[in-house]
Amino acid sequence: MNLAIVLSVLGTLLRFQGYIMLIPLLVALYYHESTIPFLIGIILTEITGTFLWLRYKSDDEWKHKEAFAIVAFGWLTATVFGTIPFIASGISPVNALFESMAGFTATGATILDDIESHSKSILFWRSMIQWIGGMGIIVLFIAILPKLSIAGRHLFRAEAPVLKEEKLRPRIRGTAKILWMVYLVISSLQITMLHLAGMSLYDAIVHTFTTIGSAGFSPYGQSIVVFNSPLIEAILTLFMFIAGANFALLYRTVYLDHTSIFRDEEFKFYTAIVLVAAAVLTLTLRYDIYADTFTCLRYAMFQVVSIITTTGFASVDFNLWPDSSRIVLLVLMFIGGCAGSTSGGPKVVRVLLLLKYANRELFRSIHPRAVKNVKFNGKIVPDDIIHQTISFMIIYFLIFITSTFIVSLMDVDIITAFTASIATLGNIGPGFNIVGPMSSYNSMPSLAKLVMIANMWIGRLEVFTVIVLFTPEFWKK
Repeated sequence: MNLAIVLSVLGTLLRFQGYIMLIPLLVALYYHESTIPFLIGIILTEITGTFLWLRYKSDDEWKHKEAFAIVAFGWLTATVFGTIPFIASGISPVNALFESMAGFTATGATILDDIESHSKSILFWRSMIQWIGGMGIIVLFIAILPKLSIAGRHLFRAEAPVLKEEKLRPRIRGTAKILWMVYLVISSLQITMLHLAGMSLYDAIVHTFTTIGSAGFSPYGQSIVVFNSPLIEAILTLFMFIAGANFALLYRTVYLDHTSIFRDEEFKFYTAIVLVAAAVLTLTLRYDIYADTFTCLRYAMFQVVSIITTTGFASVDFNLWPDSSRIVLLVLMFIGGCAGSTSGGPKVVRVLLLLKYANRELFRSIHPRAVKNVKFNGKIVPDDIIHQTISFMIIYFLIFITSTFIVSLMDVDIITAFTASIATLGNIGPGFNIVGPMSSYNSMPSLAKLVMIANMWIGRLEVFTVIVLFTPEFWKK
C-alpha cells in the first residue's frame, strides 16, 4: 500500500474540514458565544492538513487498498480533529472522542447529560457533523474535490458498499453530486415544514440535520418529547422514513421513472416491516399502557421508524415500556434502513437476501435436483453476493457478541451492555436501561466508551472497510 497517497488525501480532507468549521464559528458569532473552540479547531486542522498535503503530495495511481485506507482512516481522522471544539469547550478527551465519533457516524448516542447547558454553536457543530456523516464524508468530498473523483469509484464502494453499484451518471463524481443534491433538497423541505409547524429556525435546522442524517441527536435532553406536538412528530416520522430509503431510488423515482419505487423489492419490504412493526407495537401499547388508540399509534409509528432507520429520536421514554413493547424495537435494531440510505444497521436488503437464500435452501431440501436461483428485483443474485452477505452478518454478530461480553465485564448490567452494543454498532444511539432515550452514555466506564467508539466506526463503514485493516494480507505488498 502506498502510504504517501493515503496521507496526502487525508491532508486534503483535513483542509476541507477546517473550512467546514467556519460554519459553526459564524453561528457562535451570531449568538454572541465564544469562538475560541472553533478558532482552535480551524487552526490545528488546517495546519495539519496543509502539512500532510505538501509533505506527501503524490501523483501515483490509486488502488483498492489505498481506497480502503483513505475511507477508514479518513473517517477516523475527521473524528479525531472533530473533537477539538468539544475539548476546547471543557469536555474530557474520551467523552469528546465519543461525541465526535457519534456525530460523524450519524449515531444518536451522546455523553452530554445536561445538553441545554452547552452553547448553541457547539450543539450546531454536533448536529452538522451528523448531517455530513449521514451521506458520507467521502461522498461529499468526491462531489466537491475534482482530484478525489479520479479514484472515486473505489472510495465510493469502500465507504458505502451495497448490493450493486448505483450509477446515476457515467462518472462517479456525477453520482455523488446527484446524491448530495437530493440530500439538500429533502433537507430544505424539512427545515421549511418544521419551521412552519412551530419550531424556531435554529431548532428546525439542527433537527433536520439529525433527521436526514439518520442521527437523532436533539439539542434537548428530552429529545422530541419537549415539543409535545403530534404535527412535528408526523413531519419527523415522514422524513425519517424518507432518509431510510435508497437515495438513488428516490432520484430515479422523481426524475427518471415514477414507478421504480413501487417495483423495488427492498423498499417494499422496508415499508412492510414498518407497517407490521407499528401495528404490533400499537396493539401491545394499547393492551399494556395507553387507553387511547391514537396515542398508541402515534408513539408506535414514530418509534418504529426512528429505530429501524437508526435515527434514534424519542417521542416518549420507551425505556419505561414493558418488555412486550420493547422487544419490537429490539428486533428492529438488528435490521436498519435500506442500502444507499443514511441509515445504519445491517440493512433491509441483506435481511431480504438471507430470507430468500433460506427459502431456496428449504426448497432444495425437498427437491434436491431442482435449480432455483435467488432473485432480487427480477435479476439473479450471484452466489458471491450471497456469500458476502452471509460473511457480513457473521462478522457483524461476532463483533456485537464480543462487544457485549467486554462491556458486561465492567460492572454493566447485561441489558445495558447488550443494547448499548447493538445501538452503537448499528449507529442507532439510545438503548435500554442506563443508556435509554432520556439518558446518556456518560455513566459508562471509559473503557466501555472506547469499545462503543470502535463499534460506531466499524458499523458506519459496513464492517469490512475497517476489519480488513486488521488482516496481515492488507499490509503486504
